[in-house]
Amino acid sequence: MASTPDYNDDLRLAHLLADDADSLSTSRFKALDLHVMTKPDLTPVSDADKAVEESIRRTLSRARTRDAITGEESGSSGSSSRRWIVDPIDGTKNFVRGVPVWATLIALAVDNEVVMSVVSAPQLGRRWWAAKGQGAHTGKSLMKSTPCQVSDVRRLEDASMSYSSLHGWEERERLEDFLALMRSCWRTRAYSDFWSYMLVAEGAVDIAVEPELEVYDMAALDIIVREAGGSFTSLAGDPGPWGGNALATNGHLHDAVLSFLGGLPDGNNDADWPAAQPGSVTAFRRPASE
Repeated sequence: MASTPDYNDDLRLAHLLADDADSLSTSRFKALDLHVMTKPDLTPVSDADKAVEESIRRTLSRARTRDAITGEESGSSGSSSRRWIVDPIDGTKNFVRGVPVWATLIALAVDNEVVMSVVSAPQLGRRWWAAKGQGAHTGKSLMKSTPCQVSDVRRLEDASMSYSSLHGWEERERLEDFLALMRSCWRTRAYSDFWSYMLVAEGAVDIAVEPELEVYDMAALDIIVREAGGSFTSLAGDPGPWGGNALATNGHLHDAVLSFLGGLPDGNNDADWPAAQPGSVTAFRRPASE
């Protein structure tokens, strides 16, 4: 039996990258001279977003010279079976408004599978990480951590669900389906962005779902949810962060959520990887008469 590759060196490097990112982003949070621009897709980008990504790229260019990199602000560079995927500040709109819910997302994909990641939210004083076959953890450092484990909730009427906004569902003409799902759940809250998925990994939330995302929004979240015992797929039921949208659950509720939302076509995704192959999760469809 083949042994699972050891990604401990990559994980230690990712923590160092996150330490530097935290220092840079925290120094610019609520800065009076923070410079914010509007990108062509009408989303904001700050000087902190650019500085964090540039710092990560510089370090990786020295420490992992052969690896490829994909980042939100500078796109993709290099060609390798190993690719680092970076969102320098996930939650930029929160960041520029002084809301402390934002994080740096750092992931490593090998042969189109995310195998390691770190999510660091310095203003929350929280960090999460995972490596393939080693479980998911949260804590201050590799030496001071506790395991993450998803919940055991098995019925939608007992489930807590988190989302980002209703606007995206309206744009995809699935608002009524999403509202029907909300009505079926015990509790719904818009914790939004990375935090929704980390709460799923911790077992505090049972479902996190968004209709349109990029790979750098999802890659670091994917393996943490999976290593915590949950499921992470697109809304078409394809595993991984490659489908342009995301559904993360404790696993028990995955098919039930897809019975409301399954079949939403994959969103636009300009990643350099082939589409994920269908996995074991079945994307049930509701009858057209419903």
